[in-house]
Amino acid sequence: MDKVFIKGLSIQTTIGFYAWEKEIKQTLVIDLAMGWHIAAAAEQDELAKTLDYAKISEEIEQFANDNPVDLIETLAERLAHYLMQSYHIPWLKLAINKPNAVHNAQTVGVEIERGQQA
Repeated sequence: MDKVFIKGLSIQTTIGFYAWEKEIKQTLVIDLAMGWHIAAAAEQDELAKTLDYAKISEEIEQFANDNPVDLIETLAERLAHYLMQSYHIPWLKLAINKPNAVHNAQTVGVEIERGQQA
């Protein structure tokens, strides 16, 4: 199976457990790999037959802002489900990083893999 990917997508959203976190926007950095057969798109050079990573990038930020949660774990699960259902993606790997969330750590985060690779 081929992959379409987005690396280092920086979004601003409200996320966090503490009351002060619910009052601000924080940066999340997202890496996403999606299983997809790209041959059909490549054959006739058709965007409609592939995963539009520009559109998906916009939808990721919109989804995060429309569905605020406390935990990046929750966001990862819900976002993976949304993307797989919306785009009929058979497999994805999603990492969500929260830079500077822990003193002395560059970033913290979660990485999940859902579905089946062909």
